This record gives sequence, structure tokens and C-alpha cells, in this order.
Amino acid sequence: MNPAKSLWAMVQGDPKFMRMVNGWLTIFWVIMIPVSYEMGWLQSVTFVSALSLWALVSGHWSAWQASRTEVKQDEQEKEDTEGRIVKRIITETNLQASKTKTTRSKKAAK
Repeated sequence: MNPAKSLWAMVQGDPKFMRMVNGWLTIFWVIMIPVSYEMGWLQSVTFVSALSLWALVSGHWSAWQASRTEVKQDEQEKEDTEGRIVKRIITETNLQASKTKTTRSKKAAK
């Protein structure tokens, strides 16, 4: 695998690192506001276009990260709920957990 792709995959899996990177990028862009004004870059179409592209990319990236988090939370909640339901059924009824898996077709054949 490409080293850059490996690094990218590793970085995305670490929420603390991603939070730190986004925090520093926020600070950087806040500092760039007065610098851009003083340097006259706000009059540059190229600078404003680049800034707009960065805003677009970072906005979509943030939404994507939030969606990934929601999906993981939903998966964890679903797993927990199913497990709790099965445990509750077993404890509140006279059912027992099956050690072997049987299918309906095997039962019908007997």
C-alpha cells in the first residue's frame, strides 16, 4: 500500500489527532484574517478563490466526519439493544440459549 494512503488511514482513525489538527487549522485561519487584510490579499481573486475552495472542502470534510461518528454510534446502540433484548428474554422466560444452530428445514425433515 502507498505510504501516503497508510498515513491517511491511520490519521483518520485517531479522533484525538483529528481534533488537534482541526483546532490548529482553525487558529491558523483566524490569525490569517488580519494578515490577509494587511497584506491586501483580500483584493486578490486568486486568494479569495483559494479561500473559498478551502472553506468548501473543510465544510464537507467536517460533515463527513460527523456522519461517520453518527453511523458508529448507531451501530453500537443497535448492538447493545439487541444484546439486552436477548438477555431479557432469556431471564424473564423459561427459554434457554441454544448451543447449536438448527434451521427450519432440518426440523421439518425430522
